[in-house]
Amino acid sequence: MKRLFTLLSIVLISITTFAQNKLTLEDIWVTYKFYPASVNEIKSSNDGETYTTLAFRSKIERYKYSNGKLVETVFSLSDIPDKNKPKSIYKYSFSNDESKILIASDVEHIYRHSYRANFFVWDIKTKQLTPVYTNAKQQEASFSPDGSKVAFIIDNNLYIKDLQTSKIKQITTDGKKNFIINGIPDWVYEEEFSFAQAYKWSPNSDRIAFLRFDESDVKEYSFPIYGDLYPKQYTYKYPKAGEKNSIVTVHIYDLNTGKTIQPEIKKWNDYYIPRIKWTKNNNLLLIERMDRLQNELDMLLCNAQDGKLQEIYVEKDEKYIEINDFLTFLPNGKQFIMASEKDGYQHLYLYDLNGNLVNQITKGKWEVVDFKGYDNKHDWLYYLSNEISPTCKTLYKIHLDGSGKTLVSPEHGVSDAEFSSNFSYYILSHSTANTPNTYTLFNAKGKSIRVLEDNHALTEKIKAYNLPKKEFFTVTVTDGTKLNGWMIKPANFDKNKKYPVFMTVYGGPGEQTVMDQWEYTALWHDYIADQGYIVVSVDNRGTNGRGKAFRQASYGQMGKIETQDQIDVVKYLRQQPYIDSPRVGIQGWSYGGFMATSCLEKGAKYFKAAIAVAPVTNWRYYDSIYTERYMGLPKDNAKGYDDNSPINHVKEIKGKFMLVHGTADDNVHFQNTIELITKLVDANKHFDLMIYPNSNHGIYTGRNTRYHLFSQMTDFILENI
Repeated sequence: MKRLFTLLSIVLISITTFAQNKLTLEDIWVTYKFYPASVNEIKSSNDGETYTTLAFRSKIERYKYSNGKLVETVFSLSDIPDKNKPKSIYKYSFSNDESKILIASDVEHIYRHSYRANFFVWDIKTKQLTPVYTNAKQQEASFSPDGSKVAFIIDNNLYIKDLQTSKIKQITTDGKKNFIINGIPDWVYEEEFSFAQAYKWSPNSDRIAFLRFDESDVKEYSFPIYGDLYPKQYTYKYPKAGEKNSIVTVHIYDLNTGKTIQPEIKKWNDYYIPRIKWTKNNNLLLIERMDRLQNELDMLLCNAQDGKLQEIYVEKDEKYIEINDFLTFLPNGKQFIMASEKDGYQHLYLYDLNGNLVNQITKGKWEVVDFKGYDNKHDWLYYLSNEISPTCKTLYKIHLDGSGKTLVSPEHGVSDAEFSSNFSYYILSHSTANTPNTYTLFNAKGKSIRVLEDNHALTEKIKAYNLPKKEFFTVTVTDGTKLNGWMIKPANFDKNKKYPVFMTVYGGPGEQTVMDQWEYTALWHDYIADQGYIVVSVDNRGTNGRGKAFRQASYGQMGKIETQDQIDVVKYLRQQPYIDSPRVGIQGWSYGGFMATSCLEKGAKYFKAAIAVAPVTNWRYYDSIYTERYMGLPKDNAKGYDDNSPINHVKEIKGKFMLVHGTADDNVHFQNTIELITKLVDANKHFDLMIYPNSNHGIYTGRNTRYHLFSQMTDFILENI
């Protein structure tokens, strides 16, 4: 009897433990129970043997790479008696000689990259903390290379503060909201060319080159901000496809003479300046110029004394050219490394300053996905590539002449690396689809020094919850192209049963969903699988990782070929004996929301339901740079725009549909959803709608928003698929 009681107790304990280890939405989106540990942002010191890191948003500490021991606390808010000191540290940067620290606090986010903050300068020697400016928050503050000055932006004007005299000089005076911007980009440049600082110090600290945006003729877009008795209107300039862009000019201010020159860079009536960068020569500024269709990229060397230009490189493409940040000038001052897709795949090239090709550094039917730096002392160039598989990112080193290529990371999964300033050490992060990130310190010879973070506790927790695993597979679509995908089956999968399918998609250029890396949001997919679904994602043609031709397959007709690929995926899944064929749904966000809507329309026979979060519903509503890069101008490609915009195909919908949008989405405007609703009502199509007040494109404004959103989507899936 006692033994029977013991056995029953064990069974009851096991049942209780299993119940406790059931994944919940609260675990994912309320308590963030499975959120991985990471290594905080590390900044290498000049000596290459130590690094600094931000601890508890309140102090900056220096550690040794070799043994991880604390060397010193460089700065701590607790040591500052002034009641006006920052409440916390958001970001920090050192002057080049490491004698001063620039600290950002009290941050007010603006768009994807930009923010306003109160900036302070900490003088390490005198132990004095000084505000950069006291009457307003600043944007994009930065030290001059010699550390004697700080440049910053207030109200669209560029200022310089002399740290020795504390005098502030206003460099531009014509800045005005929604009219003239100096030293920071307009909305569309920030979003699509991915930068928030539009000025650069010269190497000798005696000049500043900056972009000026005249957005006077750009049309305005407004949306309400709720919360008060009368909602406030937020208004900003947003150029939609085919509409007027800002007029962008380059200016070079000379601190010694107080004069500003403006080089004449105009080659077309409409053009872009996606990058400016000083060479090692204090008199030479490199300017990148593109035509509006973004199918020609010119590199211009500008003489900073007289503004004269020398065109040293021209690249053209039948469709479009993507911009990157790989351009690096070598210490010899005579050569630079750049990346191009001109042979069909993104690779690294070495050029001299006259625009002559020295050699192609990397070659092959694979892509360089990131350039990590060049060790001049040992002639090693470090980069990430997908040479082993489009689903992986691995770290290599190679000499400038293309010899000696060596893999210096695990073969599979996704890796990244941060190097010390002298390349003596690097911190390698690595994960796979089913294994959270590890962070390991290596020396230059590739020897592991120590593990900084292995996420062991999280790994054990995942095991205790018996979460399902991602499985990778390929699908061959109509034209014979093989597409990469992953599948998550229920943990208790039975091949003799039939399961409904929940597909998740992005599908657009610039992204991949099928990567062999651990992602926190995949826990929601694990949860859906745990409810008895098979979760699937496939990277259609038009996405990254497979070369230029694969990505450009969607040019001029975004949504057409991608939707057909997703339909072909469903056809493939229907052939599998464990799939409940009629029960297939799809969900996507942003471009993925556009894709989910298109699939429900054009694939009405194959999709039972769809969830579209923040979708583009009409390509005419989206911004100029992105849309025209991939679609051309509306006046030249009206059919491509209209035939592939979901707003024009609502009558084809047969399945259940859920629309989700934030009212303060500055990126994909709420207008997209409003106009789609009008068409849905006209066609008498029933749908579910979730609106999140004051949320932007990320939909996270409010303490409970993410949990609410994913709860709503989960309920929709369970009820309709």
